[in-house]
Amino acid sequence: MLSPLNPVLAGGDLAGGVAIGGGQPPFTLIAGPCVIEDRALVLETARAVAAICRELGIPYIFKASFDKANRSAIGSFRGPGMDAGLAVLAEVRESLGVPVLTDVHLPGQCAPAAEAVDVLQIPAFLCRQTDLLAAAAATGAVVNVKKGQFLAPRDMGNVVNKLRELGAAGIMLTERGASFGYNTLVSDMRGLPTMRSFGVPVCFDATHSVQQPGGLGAKSGGDRRFAPVLARAAVAVGVDALFMEVHPEPDRALSDGPNMIPLAELRGILTLLVALDRTLKGATQVVDAPFTGAGGG
Repeated sequence: MLSPLNPVLAGGDLAGGVAIGGGQPPFTLIAGPCVIEDRALVLETARAVAAICRELGIPYIFKASFDKANRSAIGSFRGPGMDAGLAVLAEVRESLGVPVLTDVHLPGQCAPAAEAVDVLQIPAFLCRQTDLLAAAAATGAVVNVKKGQFLAPRDMGNVVNKLRELGAAGIMLTERGASFGYNTLVSDMRGLPTMRSFGVPVCFDATHSVQQPGGLGAKSGGDRRFAPVLARAAVAVGVDALFMEVHPEPDRALSDGPNMIPLAELRGILTLLVALDRTLKGATQVVDAPFTGAGGG
């Protein structure tokens, strides 16, 4: 288990006073559909997930992308674009009073996005792009960086150092699996305490970790059955936040459907995860000392 002395992402930077970390249960949930398909679906999903989180006492951050710039095929649905998408995300934040997270792919997207959302997410493929990190840090928004599938967890220390030197107001790292051969990802739970050692909250992305990048030829595949399994493993390690993409009808979703969790199943999954989280974080007698990376023979 991670040390209970987890760093806290200051709640003052997030609408609704959501804080991430600190070693106290429960974890924070980052959840929503992969991409903004339409306004009605986004609001329906956000309201439903927010209600479940209120019932279970889980701090909640809504997530959806206004543009999926890394689709496998040129004709794949990307979303409504920045202007229309940010308007929908701002409506979610205002109408539900929850913090909102979205991806940014270009430096020029950061400032406009930060006007509408609370957390800017750097996609895994772009986690080393210094200009993008600098633009995100300059907004004053919290920056969540997904670990590249091609990086070792320890390599994310360089990303954290960049953001600190750039004056980022809040930093969080997210594990989403590492490339394992072709079209496959594998999650190494040792990476969570490794990234914890950089002094920032750590999130585990349970749904992208079961993605099969490019596995269906012109689009990515996935196996959503294993998302709850990996989420339980991450909670057992003591993770600060969980990232889950959810959709009312994943098999009809326009992006990442195979790995998204059906909205109807979310309450049951979270109920078990909250119980596990409270049990483990309350068992202070078995909490490990802070991770140092020191090895033994």
